[in-house]
Amino acid sequence: MYVTLSTDDQTGGAAPSISRPCVCARETQIRAGNYLFYEGDEVSWLYQVTAGVLRQTRLLENGRRQVIAFGYPGDVVGFPANGCHHTDCDALVDTRLQPYRKSLLEHPEKDVELHGELLQAALGEISAMQDHFMMLGRKSASERVASFLTVLAGRVGRCHDGVCKVDLPMRRADIADFLGLTTETVSRTLTQMRKSGIIKIENIHSIVVLKPAALTSLSQGGKG
Repeated sequence: MYVTLSTDDQTGGAAPSISRPCVCARETQIRAGNYLFYEGDEVSWLYQVTAGVLRQTRLLENGRRQVIAFGYPGDVVGFPANGCHHTDCDALVDTRLQPYRKSLLEHPEKDVELHGELLQAALGEISAMQDHFMMLGRKSASERVASFLTVLAGRVGRCHDGVCKVDLPMRRADIADFLGLTTETVSRTLTQMRKSGIIKIENIHSIVVLKPAALTSLSQGGKG
């Protein structure tokens, strides 16, 4: 999952799920805190998240970390770069995955329909990544945090009576490393949103969006 600037889908709706009777392996599970793969590992499988949340990260040469993306249900992770994984990937919570052999990308005749769906998932990731980079370069800190919460509310929020509860399995430091901010800035921005009545912070891993329209407006450069 990336935070995008798409004007067609400001809620960042759920990624399309690949639903095929022909799969290459049984659904598997990875426990919270365990790694699915490491940067530099040879790619043999692609994985679609069916439940849970993954975190993809890279370490810079100076030891600083960048969170590249979060994998939510419907997302496909593990696309190769020169045959290898280009990030580390671990589970933030217990996560279920549907594996697909990488060879399906190289030999479409094995399952033409599934190959097309995986290709579309890869192209969608590239487009979302480009939008995310633009967001990092052009949006303010409050706009980035608001965009992040808006996308999550659209993807996995539990909405009722005009409010939307959003679980945050990641730490504030993860959000900061994803949005190109400091942990202090993320915490301060969330506090400002709380004081403005846009959100309620239930605990470190859960918020309630009290004013979805105001949050969306803030993500687009408005006053909230």
